[in-house]
Amino acid sequence: MIHETNPNPPPAAVLRALPALDPRALEARPDRVVIDLRSPAEFAEDHVDGAWNLPLFDDDERALVGTLYRRVSPAAAFERGRELVEARIEDLVLAIAERAGWTPPRADLRARVRELTARGYEGFAGELDVRPVAADEAELLRSPVALCCWRGGMRSRSVTLLLRELGLARAGLIAGGYRAWRRLVVEDLARFDAPPTYVLRGLTGVGKTLVLRELERLRPRWTLDLEGCAQHRSSILGMVGLEPVSQKAFEARVRARLALGFDGVLVVEGESRKVGDVVVPQRVWSALDGGTSVELVASIERRVEVLEHDYLARPENAAELLPRLEYLDDRIGHAPGESTLVARFEGGDVDGVVRELLERWYDPRYRHGEQGRAHAATFDATDPTRCARELVAWIETQPTARRVVPRKGVHA
Repeated sequence: MIHETNPNPPPAAVLRALPALDPRALEARPDRVVIDLRSPAEFAEDHVDGAWNLPLFDDDERALVGTLYRRVSPAAAFERGRELVEARIEDLVLAIAERAGWTPPRADLRARVRELTARGYEGFAGELDVRPVAADEAELLRSPVALCCWRGGMRSRSVTLLLRELGLARAGLIAGGYRAWRRLVVEDLARFDAPPTYVLRGLTGVGKTLVLRELERLRPRWTLDLEGCAQHRSSILGMVGLEPVSQKAFEARVRARLALGFDGVLVVEGESRKVGDVVVPQRVWSALDGGTSVELVASIERRVEVLEHDYLARPENAAELLPRLEYLDDRIGHAPGESTLVARFEGGDVDGVVRELLERWYDPRYRHGEQGRAHAATFDATDPTRCARELVAWIETQPTARRVVPRKGVHA
């Protein structure tokens, strides 16, 4: 009897324990390099602070592999994923090397991928395990190159394995992946303990954001810019000229600011619970809602000037405004024969349009929402720098001011 043998049998299984970095400990490393292997859409929604997106699959490929996994089998998804990775592995390794400051060895990377995955899905997955970073792994602990996917699964494990076998001893994966880092964000926001809080309130266009920025310049670590974190001005027109972020990204940005601590007080703009489409975290909202209210005022001429500078800083912003002005035309209503906001705006009456929006839309709603609210002090915001100086002088006379340092264990 003749027994046929495979001239190129797959290599025998070898258990490979890959080093996994604790996400909080990783944040404490200023020299870290984080490579996010998720698709561009996953990365855009939110990602580890400072991460580079070098996707293993693009959005369509990720959807395809996921569909194969659910509807056919994990093995089928693995085979298709292996083909995709093999086609781009050279570019991926070079891109990682550039960001890590590492020179990869000359090697047939496609052949290496085929070799590592020759045992198929079950064989490859069974060979990979994770372990905490050992105390004697000096390079990894000093300047880690951390690979990240959704939950520290096949994407980050496979690339970590390849990089380490190519000689990048600083390569490790983030234990639990993006999901583990996201849990840190949620935990830290839930633990936030606000210092004495002062809330800048006032009609739309008085320049609350301008004053807030001047306050931060004069007294670093006093302010929290929620609209800056959200990339939204918290109104119907608030996204014009900006790129609003997701809820998760908003929370990550807020958490990063809170982690720096506040030098005695917290100053924030008065907002509703939502800034655009994102919701202010509960502990931050409690501080804002219960803080000491300070009123800023300015003439309507100054408010018109501020809004035009905000919303029309770039010529292309005008096109973004038009559909929202159409929406407001329907809500405000016009007498027979009265020109619409859109018609007046297109005709060049920008000042008149902004003034009407303030008088007929924004101001009535603001005054209704502020009924019954007491203000501890009132400041003229026409000159933001002067207003900020007066605010500093007033706040520093308040008996509640105290110095607050970052919470232990919370990192930016």
